[in-house]
Amino acid sequence: MTARSGLLDPEFVRELSLLRRRLKVDVRSGGAGEHLARRRGGSAEFREHRPYAPGDDLRRIDWLAFARSGVPVVKTFRAEEDVVVRLLIDSSASLGFGNPQKIEVCRRLAAALAYLALGDSERVQVLVTGSAETRGIAAMGEPRRGQGALHRVLHELSVIEARGRGSLTAALRGVAERGLRPGLLVVLSDFLDAGPLAEELSRLRSQGHSLALLQVLGRMEVEPSFEGDLALVDSETGAELSVTMDASAVEAYLARLAGLVEELRATARRLSARYVRAITDEPLEAPLRRLVLGVEAD
Repeated sequence: MTARSGLLDPEFVRELSLLRRRLKVDVRSGGAGEHLARRRGGSAEFREHRPYAPGDDLRRIDWLAFARSGVPVVKTFRAEEDVVVRLLIDSSASLGFGNPQKIEVCRRLAAALAYLALGDSERVQVLVTGSAETRGIAAMGEPRRGQGALHRVLHELSVIEARGRGSLTAALRGVAERGLRPGLLVVLSDFLDAGPLAEELSRLRSQGHSLALLQVLGRMEVEPSFEGDLALVDSETGAELSVTMDASAVEAYLARLAGLVEELRATARRLSARYVRAITDEPLEAPLRRLVLGVEAD
């Protein structure tokens, strides 16, 4: 598999090739890497039931099981259990911060995950956060499968820009409301969203989705070096705040950031999700390894 894109350079691709077989996904509709749900010819061996989700084919409901329990369930078969890996990219204006910008790092990390998933014959779908007018999702690519689909996915990722007031909370709600087939949902964001993220993530988990939270922050956000009297401008609203950055103000900021990160980590643990933090100026191989191996950032 080759990739002609600024998102995946040859050295990066070589590193990804070493990780490809170690990517693990645990979802009700199947798994990645060395998973049992690998397609096996034309067989349709029954595997298990899973809860019915809006959008499922009604013909797959096990009506006998429904008559016994009163709970609608869907039959799943090994031949059908390919994974859908959805990459939800936060494109709000705050992702334009950092050197390199957080949105650039999100695009490259998403490209790497797409490379891994497509190389294992999973389907990949790109989602981009939007506004209330777009039900939280500004763009939704087609689910794509196969090594030949990589260039299409890379194109979808390459045109994503950080702008506007897209809401990550609204995007997660939009995914849930669309009743998409359960799969792996990888959320790439700075997670600096004031909405009830935990509530929406819990809703998605209850629908059967496996979750991976990839938080991308700039070096200046985790190691601020500002001092003196400053006028801070919100990149999404344009609101201006005058502050005096001294040692106590920096300490208070870092304590709040640590609290937000720990809350996100706790949510991930509660939902059996993976949480990984990436800093924009660090080699991308590091957060990718942490995601693949299931190791949290320090």
